[in-house]
Amino acid sequence: MKPYTLSVDIDVPRDLVIELFDDPDNLVMWQGGLVSWTLREGNQGQPGAVADIVFQHGKQRIEMVEEVTKRDLPDAFNGTYTWGGNSNTVNNRFIEVGPDKTRWELQCQYTMNTFMMKAMALLRAKKFKQQHLLFMLAFRAFCEDGVDVRTGEKG
Repeated sequence: MKPYTLSVDIDVPRDLVIELFDDPDNLVMWQGGLVSWTLREGNQGQPGAVADIVFQHGKQRIEMVEEVTKRDLPDAFNGTYTWGGNSNTVNNRFIEVGPDKTRWELQCQYTMNTFMMKAMALLRAKKFKQQHLLFMLAFRAFCEDGVDVRTGEKG
């Protein structure tokens, strides 16, 4: 699966975007299907921190491990997400476009460990990309209007 980059403009100052992004208690507000995020080791949000993450999408339960690889906020925050021997490297950049506008750029690279997963990734590449974009759009709605992805209502 080829690496890809997505971008979303958020009509909120960068400092507030970072504050909302950096708080793990906010994850359920914009990451649809998130069941739990539990810090396993290290200091939350710092390089080397490891967390267990569980998502539920219909009947599909996905358990993954997040490792923070870079923290250079307010500019960048990077991590690696692993599940079943597969991994996803995500590099986030937060660019101040104006006093009340922030651009969130997300670069993503998947590494699949088996032929079956590689084939599925090729066939479902659009879905992987779409899921990231949905998270980004939900985060924008959360930042701009306080919308909770679980209810679709302003919090």
